[in-house]
Amino acid sequence: MSVTLDFSKLDLMDALDLAILIEVEARDRYETFAEQIGHRGDGDAASVFDLMARAEAKHGEQLGEQRQALFGDKPVRVSSAVIFNVEAPEFGAPRWDMSPLKAFRLALSSEEKAFAFYDKALKHVTDPSVSKLFAELRDEETEHVRMIKDAIAALPPGSDEDLENLDL
Repeated sequence: MSVTLDFSKLDLMDALDLAILIEVEARDRYETFAEQIGHRGDGDAASVFDLMARAEAKHGEQLGEQRQALFGDKPVRVSSAVIFNVEAPEFGAPRWDMSPLKAFRLALSSEEKAFAFYDKALKHVTDPSVSKLFAELRDEETEHVRMIKDAIAALPPGSDEDLENLDL
């Protein structure tokens, strides 16, 4: 069953809840990836996934605080069924031997995907407060893309080597 979301009917509370669900899904996926491939040392691919999980958790907490301040304990009305893979990296993407560079590229792709989601959604939003929120979220994704590109540029030599190519 396919679930769709009518952005033109979103109010600010639903938009915040949607954004929180997106962050939670991404955090959970990164945590799963880090656990699946395991840590082999500082700066490995699992460390990249841990870093991304913390960033997604922090952003989700900030959105949650905003939601709590505006709407208190009102129940959530949107379902996680409408946000599958908005920002979360694709299932099956990590490999036990992946390099830190490949992990960062996966994260970069996910942030670009989130930018595209908010940018596309903005074209259908009618509530001005939702438009403002989605524009802010889209712009934050632009900043996340820049930060990941900076992290990639700062990687030490050898960060592009998959473990299978290294003498262990």
